[in-house]
Amino acid sequence: MNSKVYDKAYQFAIRIVNAYKHLYQEKKEFVLSKQLLRSGTSIGANIAEANGAISVIRF
Repeated sequence: MNSKVYDKAYQFAIRIVNAYKHLYQEKKEFVLSKQLLRSGTSIGANIAEANGAISVIRF
């Protein structure tokens, strides 16, 4: 399922991973970079979970 929300979340996750790599390798910031990675990449999982929770009510 492709949508603008999924595409934007994917592009955001790519940018987060690149920021993580920069912080981890060049700045030696381990704790902050790991938290940034976890929170920034969880957006896609939250979108998928929300879409799975949508139900159709039929009368």
